[in-house]
Amino acid sequence: MNTMSTFIYVVKLVKSKMFEKMSSEEEAVVEDHFDRLRKALAEGKLILAGPCLDGEFGIVVFRAQSGEEAEKFMKNDPAVKKGIMTAELHPFRVSLIEKTK
Repeated sequence: MNTMSTFIYVVKLVKSKMFEKMSSEEEAVVEDHFDRLRKALAEGKLILAGPCLDGEFGIVVFRAQSGEEAEKFMKNDPAVKKGIMTAELHPFRVSLIEKTK
């Protein structure tokens, strides 16, 4: 059986206020991070992703076949891999969601 589970990873910037003053290398990594998430959305793997507006953390809610696959997906996030963000993985269940109008 090919069952998908839902996971969430919480990302936090290593340097606070980094978005206010990013190097060109950091900008490129963040762009790669966003492009990878956009691709996962197009593939039906990503449910939602985005930052808190206060800059404290961001979330990525996605589907994977196993905890191992979910961990691999999180660890291969360019921002995590390059050390710009830390990430913490959790199994997650969507209990309520707004219906598209």
